Amino acid sequence: MDNLSSTSRSRVIPSGEVLILRHTSKVCIVCAWSPSASIISAGPDDFYIRTISDESGGSRPQCDHSEVLEYVPAHQGQSYIAALDWNKEGTLLATGFAGQARIWSIHGELIRTFSGHTDTILTLKWNKASTYIVTGGSEGTTIVWSDETSEPVQQFNDHSDRVLGVDWLNELTFATCSGDCEIHVFTIGVSQPIMTISGHQGPVNCVKWDPTGSLLASCSNDHAVKIWRMGQAECVHNFTEHEQAVNVIQWSPTGPGTTNPNQRSILASGSDDGTVKLWDIEQGELLCSLDAGLWDPINSLAFSPNGEYVVSGAGQQINIWSVTDKQVIRFYTNDDESGSASDDVPGTATCVCWNENGDKVAAGFTNGTVHVFSFRMRANRVDLGARCRADMEIIADDAKKEMRRIGRSFEGYAIVEEFLKWL
Repeated sequence: MDNLSSTSRSRVIPSGEVLILRHTSKVCIVCAWSPSASIISAGPDDFYIRTISDESGGSRPQCDHSEVLEYVPAHQGQSYIAALDWNKEGTLLATGFAGQARIWSIHGELIRTFSGHTDTILTLKWNKASTYIVTGGSEGTTIVWSDETSEPVQQFNDHSDRVLGVDWLNELTFATCSGDCEIHVFTIGVSQPIMTISGHQGPVNCVKWDPTGSLLASCSNDHAVKIWRMGQAECVHNFTEHEQAVNVIQWSPTGPGTTNPNQRSILASGSDDGTVKLWDIEQGELLCSLDAGLWDPINSLAFSPNGEYVVSGAGQQINIWSVTDKQVIRFYTNDDESGSASDDVPGTATCVCWNENGDKVAAGFTNGTVHVFSFRMRANRVDLGARCRADMEIIADDAKKEMRRIGRSFEGYAIVEEFLKWL
């Protein structure tokens, strides 16, 4: 709690600056911004596509338009949407739930339905060319679909447990991870995995290719984050600093293969131990551990588009961290109790995401709400303000001590407070 107890009130995101999107169900599992517009999709068993803009004359975003996507459960009792992904152009949205995946237009029109899984689809993703979708199910099946037909392109049955994550390397090759502790790399048109990795000792929760496509990162319930080299199934780095299961990993949009090639390549990981850790992949070492002292699991995190910030969700709190300063610079606490399973307990965070412009953050909660707020960097004023505020507070405290030492009262806090308000 040390990080937050020293954080000044100016870093709090007031509830009055947050747009709350409400659903009729009890939990929001996933949400995602369209790459091409300020449009967010989110949903559990009821599903919406909503257009978000800045409120005229205010700091709170507003919802300009909403499309309801009707869902008919494929299997009784299994209606929640567990996975979604926008295509690269931001024109089509893929969603997966109980045995079916569907493609929707940006206006909420149902374009195609894919039926092939016998259990809940836990993960899905478009390829980089927006021509294929890969889905992974609870029954252990991985299926590739084309956006032009409702029939499967290819089905893989190599996992013996639920498929928990997928990620495309290019237009034809992708990686999968599973509760069977294994990672497979598949290529469309090849019947067997072109690479199998068996280095984890627990379920593998997430896999992500680095921006160059030469390294594959994975994380597991065995507390480990591992980096593998493509083509060799060789473990380049084995990071074991987390104390509990690692749920999520994310590459920074910096370093080779990105639009910020001169900056360091960083991998972020979030764990049940309540920490976000940043890893320097080139040096193979831990850069820092970001700990807000909340002791709640980190189930979702995301880098800002410029790579300077990381947003994470833990319990009822959303934290925005500065990668450079390694501290919380803004945070928001969900105190909304509507729709909660308990009348007096607000929902806890399940997912977070940053829009393409880097000026809005969305977070989904277990009480069926999505919370959207603005984040404006404006020449790094947030970081500058945080540093100035900390310095001014130290100066004020030192001045107060000195005044007390010489027997005079300190009257400077009013001036300091006025200055801090401006920050």
